[in-house]
Amino acid sequence: MSKVILTGDRPTGPLHVGHYVGSLKRRVELQNSGEYDKIFIMIADAQALTDNADNPEKVRQNIIEVALDYLSCGLDPAKSTLFIQSQIPELCELSFYYMNLVTVSRLQRNPTVKSEIQMRNFETSIPVGFFTYPISQAADITAFHATTVPVGEDQAPMIEQTKEIVHKFNSVYGETLTDPNILLPDNKVCLRLPGIDGKAKMSKSLNNCIYLSDSEADVKQKIMSMFTDPGHLRVQDPGKVEGNPVFIYLEAFCRDEHFERYCPDYQNLQEMEDHYARGGLGDVKVKKFLNNVMQEELEPIRKRRKEFEKDIPEIYRILKEGSEAAEAEAARTLSEVKNAMKINYFEDQALIQEQAERFASDK
Repeated sequence: MSKVILTGDRPTGPLHVGHYVGSLKRRVELQNSGEYDKIFIMIADAQALTDNADNPEKVRQNIIEVALDYLSCGLDPAKSTLFIQSQIPELCELSFYYMNLVTVSRLQRNPTVKSEIQMRNFETSIPVGFFTYPISQAADITAFHATTVPVGEDQAPMIEQTKEIVHKFNSVYGETLTDPNILLPDNKVCLRLPGIDGKAKMSKSLNNCIYLSDSEADVKQKIMSMFTDPGHLRVQDPGKVEGNPVFIYLEAFCRDEHFERYCPDYQNLQEMEDHYARGGLGDVKVKKFLNNVMQEELEPIRKRRKEFEKDIPEIYRILKEGSEAAEAEAARTLSEVKNAMKINYFEDQALIQEQAERFASDK
């Protein structure tokens, strides 16, 4: 069986470093590994509209932002199919058929949906499109017979629901859909990078992000203002490493060689953490080190982005070609689904012939 990846992002704003360590960096590694037969990367604008229906311009303007982030991080249209979700009408039809396989109570129990509804204050008026988000995501994944879905930990319940839909469809209509597997980041700390304000999750809606497109000055300003240990008031005070966003970011981004370049007082992160915990290491020194590490990681991305920004029509050409290729793939899956469901009336010549003979014999 072919090995196929499907993953993507909602275009509700430029992508941030949480996206990068949680998914984007891994996508590029997987793309370049040669282990996968096909890779589909989706800009999920239709899903973004489920909670931004009254602000389509926000979604429209961020298509290019996400595409530029993809390309500047190293996603290669020669190796990965980059496409826009709304340009694949087959996904809507698949979603419609899958709705019959899922109960309202099951959607209400989905932890990701519950937390997102709470975060957006949708408790009293949930848009139906947003409520059925897991079904739409199942259509996206199965349309391309994805075997692997690289996502963050918060998306695990969504993949589990996709698997349930696949199993239900195949049990009712016969083996048609591919059962996908989730692929989480190798580095546990990358599963969910906190916001710079110390909140549990970095989120565009909470305005607590470091964006991949941020300037060098913006990145530095955000890092130097990051939340740390509120009890670490003086340099000599013992500090708390666990749950400290600065150290979480260092765990996600720094390597031993960074200390040799930027902070030779320590050989590795463990030595720095131990010093901070016993006291005598100030937040400013740690933040300056983190800034150097982050700037080294983000500078090549910024440079590539500036080059891609010089030819925006070319970016749209890439997305158009990718969307056309993705639609062709989804159309094949939709045909398989309709055949399995026995709603392929005009293509089923055996049905037409059998009924023609039956009605002829009645005369």
